[in-house]
Amino acid sequence: MSRSVLIIAGEISGDMHAARVVEAIRKREPDISFWGVGGDELEKAGVEVLYHVRDMAVLGLTEVLRKYFFFRKVFSELTALAIDRKPNAVLLVDYPGFNLPFARNMHIQGVKVLYYICPQVWAWRRSRIKRMARDIDRLFVIFPFEVDVFNGTGLRVDFVGHPLVDDALGVIDEGGVGQSWPQEECVALLPGSRVQEVEKILPLMLETARMIAMSRGHTSFIIAAPSEKIADVASGIVDASSGKPSSLHIVTGKTREALKKARAAMVASGTATIDAALMRCPMVVVYKTAAMTYWFGRRLVCVPYIGMVNIVAGRRICPEFIQEQAVPENMATSMELLLDDSPERRAMIQDLASVSDMLGQGGAASRTADLIMEELEIPTADQSPNT
Repeated sequence: MSRSVLIIAGEISGDMHAARVVEAIRKREPDISFWGVGGDELEKAGVEVLYHVRDMAVLGLTEVLRKYFFFRKVFSELTALAIDRKPNAVLLVDYPGFNLPFARNMHIQGVKVLYYICPQVWAWRRSRIKRMARDIDRLFVIFPFEVDVFNGTGLRVDFVGHPLVDDALGVIDEGGVGQSWPQEECVALLPGSRVQEVEKILPLMLETARMIAMSRGHTSFIIAAPSEKIADVASGIVDASSGKPSSLHIVTGKTREALKKARAAMVASGTATIDAALMRCPMVVVYKTAAMTYWFGRRLVCVPYIGMVNIVAGRRICPEFIQEQAVPENMATSMELLLDDSPERRAMIQDLASVSDMLGQGGAASRTADLIMEELEIPTADQSPNT
C-alpha cells in the first residue's frame, strides 16, 4: 500500500535537515510520496514542493504582518489539500509560528502529526508545551535535555541526535583545510547569520581582534560568513572599520573548516556555538542587539544562558559577553587565555568534548527515518512484517 506524507519545512535549515530524513526514508521505502512546503534540498530529495521556502521564510514581526494574508492563504490551501489527499501523516519541521497552529488543525482533522526539531519552548513561551502535547503524536528532538521538558505531558518524545554531528564528523575526517588558509595562529570570528546582528556584533569582534593582534603579532583572523550576503555585509564593515587587525580574511560557507583551523573563536550565540563545540574549538560567546529588543527579550526568555553550548551543558562552560558586558578589553583578556596553553583552555576543550558526546554520534536523519517508518507502520530492516 502506497503512503503519503505532508511535510512542512519553512526555513532553509529545516529544508536541509528534512531532506536528509526524506532521503533516508526513500532508501528504505522508495514508494512513499512527500509533498508540501520546502526548498531546493527537499526538491532534490524528490518532494513535491507546492510552496517554496524562499516565500515562507521571514524575519521579524514586521515582515510576518506584511505577509499575513499570504500565510493565511497557504494555511487554508494546505488544509484543503490534506483533507483531499488524506496523507498518512504530516511531518512538521521546526518553524513554530506556522507549524504549531497547523499541528492543531491536522489533529482536529484526525491526521497523525509528527514533529522534527522542537521549537525552543523551554526558552520562552512555555505555555506551548501543553498545546504541543495535545496536538502532536510524536516529537523527535535534537537536544537530550528536551526529552525532560515534556515529562508528565503524555507526549511521546525521542532524542534522535543533533543533525550537525554528521557535518562536523565529515570536516574532522578531512585531511586539511586548504592552501589559502593562513598558517599562523588563527582566531575565527562568527558574527552571526542575520544582517542586523552582524552589524552590531562584528565591530566588537574586530576591535577585540585588533587588541589581540597588538600583543600577539603572529595571530591571524578569519571571519566565517554563512552566506554571500553576510560576507558582503562583513566586508563593508571591515572596510569602514578603523580598528582591525592587519591579517584578516573573509570566507563563505566554510564555518566548520574555519573552526577546525582556529585555535579559538568568538561566536555569536546560537547554532554556531554548537558547531564550535563539535569542532572542539574553544570560544567566547558574544551577543549584542538593540537595547529595547534585549530588554523585551530578557523578560520573555527563561533560560540562564544565551549560548546554546552552555544551555546544553547546563552550566557556563564558555564565557558570555552580552550587551553592556560585550567590552572588547574583557573579550580580549578571555580570548588570550584560550589562545595560550592555559588551564582554562584545557578545561574548556574537555567540556566541549562532553557537550559533543551529549549530542550523539551521528545518524540523526537515519534514526528519525526509522521512527517515522514505525509511525507509518512500515517495517524497518531489522523488523519482520510480523513484529
